[in-house]
Amino acid sequence: MKAGEITAILGPVDEDLIAEIIRIGATPEELAEAWTWANADEAMINEGRAMASGRVLALIALLEPAADDEA
Repeated sequence: MKAGEITAILGPVDEDLIAEIIRIGATPEELAEAWTWANADEAMINEGRAMASGRVLALIALLEPAADDEA
């Protein structure tokens, strides 16, 4: 995944976060899923979605502090 794909999903983010996301090796789809989990986990659970795992879970761990900062 490239920086442009990351910012298309997340909006403006710092370069350290971009580097960590690239290091994980996730796909744009995995990043979008992680972003949704980090920002609307109750909605995902209510939809009956399976709990995140693997790269999506690693991305959620990166994104949750960023989501908390925006609140």
